[in-house]
Amino acid sequence: MELTPDVKIAPAPWHLTGNAYMMIYKFSKEFVEKQGFLSHYQRDRFLGYVGTVMLIDYKTSGVGAYQELLFIPGMFTFDWKKVFSISKIYVSSRDSVYNGIQNWGIPKEYADFEWKQNVDGTEEISVKLEGEAFFNAKFSKGFIPFPLTTSILPLTIVQKLHKDLFITNPTVKGRAVLSKLKSVEIDENLFPDISNASPLLTIKVENFEMTFHEPVVKKNYFVTD
Repeated sequence: MELTPDVKIAPAPWHLTGNAYMMIYKFSKEFVEKQGFLSHYQRDRFLGYVGTVMLIDYKTSGVGAYQELLFIPGMFTFDWKKVFSISKIYVSSRDSVYNGIQNWGIPKEYADFEWKQNVDGTEEISVKLEGEAFFNAKFSKGFIPFPLTTSILPLTIVQKLHKDLFITNPTVKGRAVLSKLKSVEIDENLFPDISNASPLLTIKVENFEMTFHEPVVKKNYFVTD
């Protein structure tokens, strides 16, 4: 995304709050290679383990409120460490698209989101391009709360921008409850089709506080690209 006069410039760090659904999966290598939207730099470094699909409703951020859908296929090896890397991500803010790419190398794309709370306590989330939904999910909420914090489970995300490696260690704390993915429909041309896979765990994280810190940037890490 090119910089235009109406784009808000918001350098790291960002302090964010909101709610999220997180689905944990064990994706096969075959699925990730065929449907995981891997970039060239990610393909030879994919290890596996567990990945995630996340839907996030940010109430506050460096560029205001917006929604997000992302896919992390699993763990990768970069800089001699096991880390996570995002291969597909949509957000509902063009400011977030630009700053996500420039600040952290996150390959954000723009989409429209509809987040609906039903009277029976379920939530339905649709993600659309040009008015056509390519991702629809419905969740029910559980009632077993527990704390969630990166002080217990540290998180490292790496991305590529130009020839540089961006290493970010976001910090998160919030209250999580067990949830259930009741249904999901996906256009595999626009997002990995997880509809035939069963998540190992689905949780809703409520009223989280997150900081996306300034990344460590290793210049010319990808010298052969």
